[in-house]
Amino acid sequence: MSENKPKLIMLVGPTASGKTGLAIKLAQALNSEIISADSRYLYQQLNIGTSKPTLAEQAKVKHHLIDVVDLDKPWSIGEYKTEAEKIILSLGYEGKIPILTGGTGQYIRAIRQNWQIPELEADDRLRDVLEKIGESIGYEQLHKNLQILDPEAAGFIDYRNHRRTVRAFEVIFKTGRRFSDVRSKESSLFDILIIGLEWTRKELYQRIDSRIDQMLSDGFLEEVKNLINQGYKQSLLKMGVIGYSELISHLDGEISLEEAVILIKRNTRKYVRRQANWFKPTDLDIHWLNAKDPAILEKMLDLVRLKFNLV
Repeated sequence: MSENKPKLIMLVGPTASGKTGLAIKLAQALNSEIISADSRYLYQQLNIGTSKPTLAEQAKVKHHLIDVVDLDKPWSIGEYKTEAEKIILSLGYEGKIPILTGGTGQYIRAIRQNWQIPELEADDRLRDVLEKIGESIGYEQLHKNLQILDPEAAGFIDYRNHRRTVRAFEVIFKTGRRFSDVRSKESSLFDILIIGLEWTRKELYQRIDSRIDQMLSDGFLEEVKNLINQGYKQSLLKMGVIGYSELISHLDGEISLEEAVILIKRNTRKYVRRQANWFKPTDLDIHWLNAKDPAILEKMLDLVRLKFNLV
């Protein structure tokens, strides 16, 4: 059966594990293209604070699903899945094996398990009510209430992401079912090879700290100031993107810059621990490779040849 399915490589791993660079090298070796599975890369306005691939990196290999939407018009996971599958199928018809890479576990799993996500019509009145409740009791408390109604959904939705928390309640109230239960699964559309990048936790944390320091040197604070001046403050706060939220708190005079940086590093480490729930070391379908191995590219290519019977 899998021989008739389009081939797909998934390159997964936590934040700061080196996915971008290795995906580019792998795509070059295979004469292929990259599809982003990072929810933050979708947005045209988010650049420095997301470590989005640079224009120079994107020029080396064609990248898809980067800079495709505006912060004021966020995509649902269903919209992402639809667009990603179109690109995977299109590249398959061209005889290419696309590389889907990123740290958004829901995106990876939605493609891997072929989630069937019902497209519910937006209910603006209900959403407004839920947002007012969140503003009244605090979004962290709203998320705690979600833990009671749907602990699984609360587990994969960051409490800082107000938009997704509200969306989960919206689905619950409109369908009478838990948000985590409305996604049925079907057999995968693709013949998938999953490669994971492995670091020790200590090394990964060091890489995260260095990356955040570099972001600030590259003008991350100025990027946030510009976004606020362009009227995107509330959109950023609703999405709860790590880094942007903390720097907004600093710019609002709530915390010092030093405190904001400490929080960004701490919250990024927490995010890495949540990512581990999506990319488990015990997952037998993931071929974990030591990210520091100088021969990692050749080992990746060996896995590709073996999986897809390439000469």
